[in-house]
Amino acid sequence: MIALLRHGAYPTVLVASLLGNMSLFREGEDFLPSTYLPVTLGTLVVILLEKTLPYRGEWRPSRREVVQDSTFLAVVHVLFPKLLSMATVFVLFDLFKGQGWVLHLWWPHGWAVPAQTILMVLVVDGLRYWLHRISHEWPPLWRFHAVHHSPHRLYSLNVGRFHPIDKALQFVFDALPFIALGVNEEVLSLYFVWYAVNGFFQHSNVDVRLGFLNYLVSGPELHRWHHSMWKKESNHNYGNHLIVWDIVFGTRYLPQDRAVGALGLLNRRYPSGFAEQMTAPFVPHLDERTA
Repeated sequence: MIALLRHGAYPTVLVASLLGNMSLFREGEDFLPSTYLPVTLGTLVVILLEKTLPYRGEWRPSRREVVQDSTFLAVVHVLFPKLLSMATVFVLFDLFKGQGWVLHLWWPHGWAVPAQTILMVLVVDGLRYWLHRISHEWPPLWRFHAVHHSPHRLYSLNVGRFHPIDKALQFVFDALPFIALGVNEEVLSLYFVWYAVNGFFQHSNVDVRLGFLNYLVSGPELHRWHHSMWKKESNHNYGNHLIVWDIVFGTRYLPQDRAVGALGLLNRRYPSGFAEQMTAPFVPHLDERTA
């Protein structure tokens, strides 16, 4: 039973969430329930698996960490993108109306929803790969991205620990182009379900084994190395959803002879509170301090 869970939990939960989304739309449900019901149920299953099949017992979060990460998740990962999306729609509508641009012609709206979603995932991951890689290799951006790498252990809820500036840059390479192209809400919804459920799994403390899927998706086995304290290990596996771009550009990293060690930043006293992490990127070299 344990072996079945380890090998089957990830693909089963992900596929069930995607099928649930498409089924709800077919039944005539609106965007919000069709999107958030599968995400909520999928996330609850991930949290349950963290309790029944943990990767490491010492990665169980404290109550303080749960409160902090829930704050980041609600404010930066949910509310902030919603505000950005609404503002973008108003600005783009006025801009395109005034210029007479027809960007929607550049997207294959006639394709089936799953096919459009696969295309969107491939394009987003290609764009986000380079943003993510530059955010690790260019110090001005790394200061903001370091917030996401500050936790000393991974579990589902710290998927949302991002600085708003880092999140806004992701929005530019993620949602913004597809809003401008007028991508159908069913495609955006299916993409979001994939993005969210995979993200919760990616950061989870669940002992899953993806096998050959580790050459396709950016799952928890690969992503743990991306959160290593040591840059020679963490400067790999930049894929947001897929690992194919890491394979193409030579940054896939999954040692078979050992498990990941310490996670987080060199500065083991890097602030962890929400307010403190809003200002931390403006303190030069804070992430590198060792005393």
